[in-house]
Amino acid sequence: MALVIGQINFKDDLKLNLFRKGPKRIYVNESILKRQSEIKNYIRSVCFCSNDIDIVRSEPSYRRAWIDKVVSQLEPVYFDLISRFKRLLKQRSHFWRSESFLKLQSTDIIESFDMQMSIISTRIFRRRRRALLKIKPYVEYWHNYLSKSKEQISINYLSGIQNISPEEEEEEEVISKKIAEQLFNQRSIEALTGKCNFGPHRDDVEFLINNVSVRKYGSSGQQRTFILALKMAELDLLNQTLNVPPILILDDVLAELDLTRQNLLLNSVGKDSQCFISATHLDKFNQSFLGSSQMIHL
Repeated sequence: MALVIGQINFKDDLKLNLFRKGPKRIYVNESILKRQSEIKNYIRSVCFCSNDIDIVRSEPSYRRAWIDKVVSQLEPVYFDLISRFKRLLKQRSHFWRSESFLKLQSTDIIESFDMQMSIISTRIFRRRRRALLKIKPYVEYWHNYLSKSKEQISINYLSGIQNISPEEEEEEEVISKKIAEQLFNQRSIEALTGKCNFGPHRDDVEFLINNVSVRKYGSSGQQRTFILALKMAELDLLNQTLNVPPILILDDVLAELDLTRQNLLLNSVGKDSQCFISATHLDKFNQSFLGSSQMIHL
């Protein structure tokens, strides 16, 4: 067993029990958390590791996971929304293959699913979109700072909701109705495949530089700069919104950056937030930075 103990803002004691087998246990002030996701109510963090480059260059699932983490830290209730949606999606897929549907061909249960999914999907859509609008100015600032350029960046939420105007995106009832209609229209295909091809689990986030897709056409340097700007923007957004500086965790990321971006990053971290950096070698760090840091060798 391993034990990790920490203190949050000098008032809440955090204890984490890790076991070789079985789930970990999290305690706050000696009380065990019934749901481990509740830890987000006590501590906020932004982690940047080398694999995060997949957010920019890989499949939509990475970008959905990223925006969901951002939203869940801004609004902890969002984690429950995502969990409920995933549960509904699984139950819906199971129903299409169930004997009750194959024998009776009844759509009453699917209509119940549609009603619940349209409401939850609307809330997920609006929260994701709202978070992107909030984080964009911070991304623009950090991208300009890190690239030393005047490139114009854009961040767009790509939803499968059809025929919706920017004004209607603020109307929860309108969005919910359109989602219900599209769920109804895809039933015939879904009955054959058992898969729901419309909803938040199919949406994407688009990153552009000068109206060109960073994922498809961005250079390796542009992709690395963009993901770094995203992470630093996430840190600033949480700090400004919650008025509590999150912990910044950099997991061996300097190997992914050139010397200029390394120095820009190191000069920026640790000013307002506590920062933990893991590395296998110290030669990437300048001496002044090492001199002002606490070193722990493992």
